[in-house]
Amino acid sequence: MAIIQSNMAGNVWKVLVSVGDTVTEGQDVVILESMKMEIPIAAEVSGTVTEVKINEGDFVNEEEDLLVVE
Repeated sequence: MAIIQSNMAGNVWKVLVSVGDTVTEGQDVVILESMKMEIPIAAEVSGTVTEVKINEGDFVNEEEDLLVVE
């Protein structure tokens, strides 16, 4: 099991995956918005998304859990 975390504080602009989706290492899974910039967050491992812990429009802090991949 791997937990994908935010690497910075910002608003969740787009969630690109859903529970049950298969992701590959390096694939963009979430896009954060901070200071009018869009920052993609990539999966650090390959696997299946088992939990999405955030919603579009949420504010997240640095190192906050975003997704769980198994």
